[in-house]
Amino acid sequence: MPHHRARVGTAGVVFHVLNRAVRRWRMFESADDYAAALSVLAEARSRLPLQIFAYCVMPNHFHLVVRPTEDNQLSPFMQWFTATHSKRWHAWRDTTGTGAVYQGRFKAFAVQSDSHFLTVCRYVEQNALRAGLVPRAEEWLWSSLSQRLRKCNVIPLEEWPVPQPADWIGAVNWLPASSDVDRIRRAVRKGSPFGDLAWSERMARNLGMTPITRNPGRPAIRELPRR
Repeated sequence: MPHHRARVGTAGVVFHVLNRAVRRWRMFESADDYAAALSVLAEARSRLPLQIFAYCVMPNHFHLVVRPTEDNQLSPFMQWFTATHSKRWHAWRDTTGTGAVYQGRFKAFAVQSDSHFLTVCRYVEQNALRAGLVPRAEEWLWSSLSQRLRKCNVIPLEEWPVPQPADWIGAVNWLPASSDVDRIRRAVRKGSPFGDLAWSERMARNLGMTPITRNPGRPAIRELPRR
């Protein structure tokens, strides 16, 4: 979906949100770079308190799973976060005035609060593992998975709308079939709701999005592995 359409009736709807560095530059070179970005994210949340369920900050992009508590909250939140981070990123490097940091405005799609929510959170929290940056997903310090494991409060995280599986770490470290990843990436490209067909069609009507067409006889996602 063009993200600006998410301004209508978004309170209480979960969204997967992401943005990338311009030309996919490496934005983050050091632990301080990652910590600074998370500090700005925490500040954005204190200003516009939408709910954050999961996140992962990667070398040239970030992912969030969030739920606005008010309509017209998602866009101002993301605009403040990326604009403030960009300004401070340039200030830290003494490069103010040399160009954009992010490639454009954020991308987002709505997520159904059932097993689809778990699939998206698993996708977000296993980003560094899929990229080969760590042997175990929880070893990537700049993610909600690591934060929960270390019991720290870098970003205030909300209780999930569906129960987290008992062996969530095992589930995140299980790499899904490429078709599962492809479905999420297609939702990113199209901005289409990610859920079962009936929910996706209803959400598309409510928010002006285009749902992904699925074969009704095929389950939207597979269950998480039992460990």
